[in-house]
Amino acid sequence: MKHTTTITVGNQEIIFETGQVARQANGAVLIRSGETVVFTSACAATEAKEDADFFPLRVDYQENFSAIGKTLSGFIKRQGRPSEKEVLGSRLIDRPLRPMFEDGYFNEVQVLSFVWSYDGLNMPEPLAICGASAALAISDIPLIKPIGAVRVGFVDGQFVVNPTAVQQKTSKLDLLLAGSDDAILMIEGYCDFLTEDQVLEALTLGHEGIKKICSTITAWAAKIGKPKHRATLRTLPAKLLEEVEKIAAPLLDPALRIPEKLKRETALGSVKEQVNKALSPAGKEAQYSQKDIDGALKKVSSKHMRRIIVTENLRSDGRKSTEIRPISVQQKFLPRTHGSSLFTRGETQSVAICTLGGENMAQRFEDLHGESSHRFYLQYFFPPFSVGEVGRIGSPGRREVGHGKLAERALLAALPSKQEFPYVIRVESNITESNGSSSMASVCGGCLAMMDAGVPIKRPVAGIAMGLILEKDRHTILSDILGIEDALGDMDFKVTGDKDGITAFQMDIKVEGITIEIMRTALAQAKEGRIHILNKMLEVCPKFNTEMSIYAPRIETMQIKPSKIATVIGPGGKQIRAIIEATGVQIDIDDTGTVSIASSNLESIEKAKAIINGLTAEIEIGRTYAGKITSIMPFGAFVEILPGKEGLCHISEFDKIRIENLNDFAKIGDAINVKVLDINERGQLKLSRKALLS
Repeated sequence: MKHTTTITVGNQEIIFETGQVARQANGAVLIRSGETVVFTSACAATEAKEDADFFPLRVDYQENFSAIGKTLSGFIKRQGRPSEKEVLGSRLIDRPLRPMFEDGYFNEVQVLSFVWSYDGLNMPEPLAICGASAALAISDIPLIKPIGAVRVGFVDGQFVVNPTAVQQKTSKLDLLLAGSDDAILMIEGYCDFLTEDQVLEALTLGHEGIKKICSTITAWAAKIGKPKHRATLRTLPAKLLEEVEKIAAPLLDPALRIPEKLKRETALGSVKEQVNKALSPAGKEAQYSQKDIDGALKKVSSKHMRRIIVTENLRSDGRKSTEIRPISVQQKFLPRTHGSSLFTRGETQSVAICTLGGENMAQRFEDLHGESSHRFYLQYFFPPFSVGEVGRIGSPGRREVGHGKLAERALLAALPSKQEFPYVIRVESNITESNGSSSMASVCGGCLAMMDAGVPIKRPVAGIAMGLILEKDRHTILSDILGIEDALGDMDFKVTGDKDGITAFQMDIKVEGITIEIMRTALAQAKEGRIHILNKMLEVCPKFNTEMSIYAPRIETMQIKPSKIATVIGPGGKQIRAIIEATGVQIDIDDTGTVSIASSNLESIEKAKAIINGLTAEIEIGRTYAGKITSIMPFGAFVEILPGKEGLCHISEFDKIRIENLNDFAKIGDAINVKVLDINERGQLKLSRKALLS
C-alpha cells in the first residue's frame, strides 16, 4: 500500500512516498521535489557483526545519467566507479546519520541512494539526506530520531532556503546543513568571505527548515513505521567499565599528559597491555571479549582526557584550550616546481606544490549538469608513513577526496579571474606528518604554494580545526585540535578564511548535535585562531611573487571574433595543428573567442599571435600593408600581406615605369609595401606598389 506525506520548506514542496517500490527492504522511500526524484533504501543484517568494534554503516549515493535522458560519454556506458561528486554525496549522507544510531548497535547497515530523475532545478543532495532519514525512521532499524537537511544560499543579498540550481549559480553561499529537531549535526559550507554573523544567520534560518522536516518524518514514522528491532543491541557491561577504570585510571593520567604524539601513543599502548594482562590472563578463559575490553578502555580514556580538559583547561600537549601549536613555513621548498611550501603546525605537516598550465591541464568531469572542467583543483595525499604506519597506496579513499575538496573550495574564493590570470592551477597537498587537522594544513600550505608560484590571489587564506568537549551542562571549545582530541572528543569543526570573512566551514558531530550558541562561541574562537595562523604565514610570505618560476609556462590571451574561430581551427583542425607545429605552442580557444597561447618561449607565443592575427584580421581597402613577395608571374607578383593572406600586385601596379620582366626588379622573399586597391566578390585582393611611390 502506498503512503505519502508532504511538506513545504522555503519555496520547495517535498513529497515522501513508500509502500510501492522496494517493499522487501527494511525501509524504502521515494522523495520528490518538482521533477527531481531520489530513491533511498535502508537495509540491516539480522545479526550483529561479531568482530565489529565500530558501527558498520555503508552509504552509497549515485546520480544516474538516465535521470536527465543521457548516458556516459565514454566508451563504457554502464555506470561503475563513483565520481568525485558521488563520493562527496555519500559522505554528506553518512556524516549526520552515523551519530544517530542507538549505542551498541553493531548490525551492518547499508543505505543506498539513487537519483532517478533530475529537473535541473531541485538539487538532489539535501533530498537524499532527507530520504535516507525517512527510510531509516519508518524501518525497524534503531535510529534515535529522524534528521533533516536543507541547502541555504545567499542570492541578491538575501538568504534563501533550498534555492534552485539556477539561483545557486549566482549565490555567494553554498551551505548544506543537516540536523535534528533540536540541534545541528553536520555542516558543509562554502562562501565568498561572509562574516561570522552572516554564517550564523544562515545556520539559524536553515535549522528552522530542518525542524519542519524532522517533525513531518517523526509523525509519518509514528503512523506507518515498523517497531524498532533492539534485540541485538550490545552494550558494555557495567562491571567491565568499573574494572577497566580501576586498572587504567592511575596509568592514564600521566600517559594523557605526554606532549609528543608517538611517546603518548607508546604510553597508551602500555596501558592497553596492562588492562589486557589483567582481564585476559594467559592460559585462562577470558571473562570478557577483546572488543569489549578495547571498547571499555576507549570510553575510560575519553572520560579521563575530557576531565583534564574541562577541569584544568589543559590538553595532552600542554596547551590551553585557545592556544595554537607552533607554526613554521619554508617557501620555495622544492627547486624545480612552479611553487612550493613546507607548512608545519605542531606535528602536522604538508608539502604543498602548485603547478601552472594551459587549458589541457584542466580537470574534466561529467555530471547531471553536463560536461565541464575545473580550472583550479586541489588533490590531497595521505600516505601511511605520515602517522608512522604501514598501509595501502593507491586510488584516494573517501576521506582523501573529502579533505581535498574542502581545501579546494576554501581557496577558490581567493583566486583571480581567468581574465586576470589565464592559467589552470593544480595544487597538491602531501601530508608528511599528521596529528590532527591535516586538511587545514592543506589550506595554509596550498595558499602559500600558490603565492610562491606567482598566482595573484585576492586575499591570503588560512584554516583552523576546532574541537568540543561536551560534559552535561559544561563545554570547552578547543582551537587547533590534536588527533586524540578528534578521536575522543565530540566535534570536528573546520573554518577557513581571513580576518574579515569566511570561505569554508565544515562540521561533524559525534553526539546528538550542538546548539547555535555553541556554534557562535566556536566561530568567534576560530576567528582568533585563524588570524593568528594567517599572521604567521604572512610573516614569511607577505605577498605573492610578482615573478613566476622560470620553469612555469607563459600564457597570453587574445580575443578574436567568434565568427573567426572556425578560420583559426580550419577544416578538421588542420589550420590550428599547422600553427602548433610551426610554433611549438599550446593553443586553446573557447566559445567566446578567447584564445590562450601557452609556451615557455615568448618568441613562439608572439609568432603564434602574429599568425592568428593574420588569419582573423579584416583586410581594409585603401590601407597600406608591409608584405612579402611569395611568387612572381609574367603578369605580376603575389604578395603576402598578412599570415595566410596574399593578393596580386599586377605588373602595371608595381612601378611608375613600364616593366617588361618583373624578375629584373624583384625576387621572391623581397619585403615591399603595398596598398589594397580592391577586394572582389571572391575575396581576391588587388594590390598596388605604384600607388605608394612619390
